[in-house]
Amino acid sequence: QEKKIFMVQGPYPVVRRLLRAWGWVERKAQGRGGGEPQQREAGGGDAGSSSTADEEEEEEEEEQQDEEDPEGIHKLMSRLVQNQVPYFIWTTRCSIAESCTLQPDQVVNHYARANCLTTKEGLCLTLRNLPWFDKADPDAFFPRCYRLGAVEERQAFIEDFCLTAARSLLKVALERAQDEHTGVDPSPTSGEAPEGPGPPLPPQLVEEALQVCRQHLGSLSHQDIDGDTQPLGSSWDSFLHGCYRVLHDGAVPRLSGAQRERGRSLLQDLAGRLPQLHMEGDCNIWILKPGAASRGRGIVCAARLDELLRLSSGNVREGRWVVQKYVERPLLIFGTKFDVRQWFLVTDWNPLTVWFYRECYLRFCSQPFSLQRLDAAVHLCNQAVQRRCRLGGSRHPRLPPDNTWSCRQLQAYLAQRGQPGAWAEVMVPGMKAAVVRAVRCSQGLVRGRKGSFELFGADFIFGEDFRPWLLEINASPTMAATTAVTGRLCAGVQRDVLRIVIDRRDDPGCPTGAFELIYKQ
Repeated sequence: QEKKIFMVQGPYPVVRRLLRAWGWVERKAQGRGGGEPQQREAGGGDAGSSSTADEEEEEEEEEQQDEEDPEGIHKLMSRLVQNQVPYFIWTTRCSIAESCTLQPDQVVNHYARANCLTTKEGLCLTLRNLPWFDKADPDAFFPRCYRLGAVEERQAFIEDFCLTAARSLLKVALERAQDEHTGVDPSPTSGEAPEGPGPPLPPQLVEEALQVCRQHLGSLSHQDIDGDTQPLGSSWDSFLHGCYRVLHDGAVPRLSGAQRERGRSLLQDLAGRLPQLHMEGDCNIWILKPGAASRGRGIVCAARLDELLRLSSGNVREGRWVVQKYVERPLLIFGTKFDVRQWFLVTDWNPLTVWFYRECYLRFCSQPFSLQRLDAAVHLCNQAVQRRCRLGGSRHPRLPPDNTWSCRQLQAYLAQRGQPGAWAEVMVPGMKAAVVRAVRCSQGLVRGRKGSFELFGADFIFGEDFRPWLLEINASPTMAATTAVTGRLCAGVQRDVLRIVIDRRDDPGCPTGAFELIYKQ
């Protein structure tokens, strides 16, 4: 009569424990391992299969449930409501919102068609609509991204790769010319090519790079209406070969005084029009991702066009490939790359209502940052990836062995480094703005439903200037308590979600925990 019947599918022990404590009774999900036919109405099992990791987490949770219910009271009560409608559903399976018929008074933790936000391919497309919703440039917070399965975008990526190669060549050439002028020993750092003069380069290489950058600047200034949009024509291959020798093989280009001045002027003008000029670095590294995969599966970094195109031509079981510009100049902690998992909650799409969680956590790589090594242990912060990697021998002793920090630990670190205001003044406002812009772009694509809600996990990386770059948005973000940090924060976010979606229905003034309302239309 009170409609306090719930169903949980997936590893969410905190949700289950809290709802039971609040007087709710669980209806066990049908389907996996239960021997009962899977149903298509809400409350039946989902037809989609879960990953092996999810199944292992669920099995561990079932064992924990048995320990928490030694007398079998909850199991008995679940049997009594097995044929009743669950009025609150929390599941990892996003398809429940697509494939199930929901009653008006059922609450479920997913919206239909949210893959426009939660797949790499979907987010890539969705953010291109931002100028229709906001006077903002997606390139200011989302690294350039292309769907390689679309012919036009594949060609646009090839052109972007070549333009970035030209800019990178000028950056490296100017930097080495400055080192020679000042007498600095050009010893390689994590972002430089290996030392050594290498074989002689074509004398026209630098001039071609200047020509490409000048042509690109003209197109950005709309001065190329009657000009040649392909300054090198069919000679891109030879130009890229020369760039590879400079950027990766240690060849040293020679610049005349006039070329130095032109190069500096061009890069300065381009910096005013390309928000990613600084973060893109000078190695022209791109990251290739399956368009709909998760847990870091299938992701690789590469710095040569032929390799990226070859890798993307293979079969992808879980979606088409997207390629994205790699952030080559990230903010590092003790010489190691990290990203941030930031939660946000959407409780309505009309009017659009977005909540931002005040706490988040950092995920570190296992090996020190280096652009000379493009393996996963150095560049992919995903916990599912780093779990399989060995900690580096030269790793700083103050880095956590479990590769996680809370945002409070990050703030303490920044304060020690003389940047106490970076978190509250630059990093958090930037993340909030990126979340709101991404959600607003998808408002006309997601199928809203009164009573539903969805918790998302956004992944951010920060540049050397502390500006956040949105990498992706995840549906059903993991709530696994694999470390002390995630154990505390994941329990808190589950509790606070329930406060908002259950308690606030009867008491709009109730506490919302660490959630902050950042946007209501």
